Amino acid sequence: MNDVNTAQMSAIAKFRAMHESGCFVLPNPWDVGTAVYLQHLEFKALATTSAGAAFSRGLPDSVQAVSCDMMLAHIREIVEATPLPVNADFQTGYADEPEGVAANVKRCVATGVAGLSIEDATGDKTTPLYEFDLAIDRIKAARAAIDASGFPVVLTGRCESWLVGVPDANNVALKRLAAYADAGADCLYAPGVTDPTEIAAIVKAVAPKPVNVLVSRASAALSVSQLADLGVRRISVGSALACVAWGAFMRAARGLTTGSFDAFADAAPYSEINGLFVERSAR
Repeated sequence: MNDVNTAQMSAIAKFRAMHESGCFVLPNPWDVGTAVYLQHLEFKALATTSAGAAFSRGLPDSVQAVSCDMMLAHIREIVEATPLPVNADFQTGYADEPEGVAANVKRCVATGVAGLSIEDATGDKTTPLYEFDLAIDRIKAARAAIDASGFPVVLTGRCESWLVGVPDANNVALKRLAAYADAGADCLYAPGVTDPTEIAAIVKAVAPKPVNVLVSRASAALSVSQLADLGVRRISVGSALACVAWGAFMRAARGLTTGSFDAFADAAPYSEINGLFVERSAR
């Protein structure tokens, strides 16, 4: 096994261990610089954000706008930015049929990731979620591709029922996430759920497998300790950090159109940012 493979196996082992007990925050950088800064803050693992990556390229967050090749290149870039385990936001797997999902998952594993997620949203407003049996087969295909790779990457099965607004989103998620757990997903995730009772129900439905919860806005957000008390093992923030950065940029840029430089008062010190990267480049 070469050094690259050894590094990936080490990252996978660390990432798997993080899911065994407790609760941890998994922040989402959108480029090399933000990944390096999150490592500087001593986070133990990172996750990519499809939205953050897309916005940085002037594209919408969709598999139609950001190709599989583009996303794989971005994922590899984040993996190579730090030695931390990285979980890939791999959207739909960039395919509808299980065979295509398997082929693309194999390519994603080859980027060096420690984990990846597969979601069940189709992008079609008429049929927003993949048909139940097909959704399960897609998770099974991802699991088989990971097992065949020889790298025990953490597979997260996602149910998008809240995000796409299907009726009875809670029960849809409970049924699907339990099925995805049985199909081989290591971690389960229903982005959009915020009610403590519903979160606790998901944790119970897929136990003993770990649950990821998305926290992407401040209003009504539960704290890390509150989520931990509900049995949540992993907390990701999705596109939130990227949107916070965009918010600051947009306010400052709009100020310029009116002749105001007031927003510059909130800028991070140039010396702090540059110093971090000077230190990194000297290693």
